[in-house]
Amino acid sequence: MLATMMYGPGDVRAEERDEPTILKPTDAIIRLSASCICGSDLWPYRGSNPITAPLAMGHEYCGIVVAVGSEVKSVKPGQFVVGSFCISDNTCPHCQYGFQSSCEQREFMSGAQAPLARVPLADGTLVATDELPPDDLIPSLLAVSDVLGTGWYAADAARVQPGSTVVVVGDGAVGLMGVLSARQMGAARIIAMSRHKARQELALEFGATDIIAERGDAGVAELKKMTRNVGADAVLECVGTKESMMQALECARPGSMIGYVGVPHGVEFDGQQLFFAQKGMLGGPAPVRRFLPQLMDLVLTRKINPGRVFDLELPLADVARGYRAMDQREAIKVLLRM
Repeated sequence: MLATMMYGPGDVRAEERDEPTILKPTDAIIRLSASCICGSDLWPYRGSNPITAPLAMGHEYCGIVVAVGSEVKSVKPGQFVVGSFCISDNTCPHCQYGFQSSCEQREFMSGAQAPLARVPLADGTLVATDELPPDDLIPSLLAVSDVLGTGWYAADAARVQPGSTVVVVGDGAVGLMGVLSARQMGAARIIAMSRHKARQELALEFGATDIIAERGDAGVAELKKMTRNVGADAVLECVGTKESMMQALECARPGSMIGYVGVPHGVEFDGQQLFFAQKGMLGGPAPVRRFLPQLMDLVLTRKINPGRVFDLELPLADVARGYRAMDQREAIKVLLRM
């Protein structure tokens, strides 16, 4: 089968690989209905993460089960399923507390930019729909697997409340999903920080009430002006750089929460600054499995349309073009068809 492999910075190839097989009795094999490129895939693509061996790319997935191991009970061949990018048993103490992304058996999904993928711990990771969904909902169900689940977690971790003022730092796919999530949670004012017109327009479509195009200190100053120098009740940090994290901290009012989901690169904190800021922080890999049933229901009942975040669709054979498009900010998020 054709699958995506990364050999080094800027070196992504669609090449023939062996089809996955059941390796453990808790595995499932799914035939993907679609896959996509994640913003986090760009870190190794740009050389920010070392690559010591070829990487099988792809961790966002949905599709139809084609085979299961002997111990799998909750899903069966022929069912349509969505899974989390974090593999979990959904039974350990951390899972039961709602943090499946810290499961005692945690793995990170890989190899999903391909027609077939092996999913370990299938019972704890996959959620099946009652029936096969219509094709037009596939992009939105795919978004649930990571990008929507991560944006939702950012809003949940930031404790977005009805009537609150929310700032979203980052206009990539996760940031845009954070905007959508904050709107669903009832935020009255959602301020998206973005300087790209297409992303600003999509943020407004998803529920943003205001746009701040400035970055850094200038962006913070504009936010303070808009909030009478108070700051935001909740801040979603969806980038992972030092600048974006400092911007999030400065935008948050005392007593507020910052939900941070951008994979950190070069981020350091000053203990004195945190001590006197009196702002809470919660983040990390999103426990998407906790939110899967609710988010899938919102998609299946057509109450939300997160699939709008995909603005470029390509065949898997053209995956290298998709990476280039996202790297050069010519696309927000690329959908891959098998």
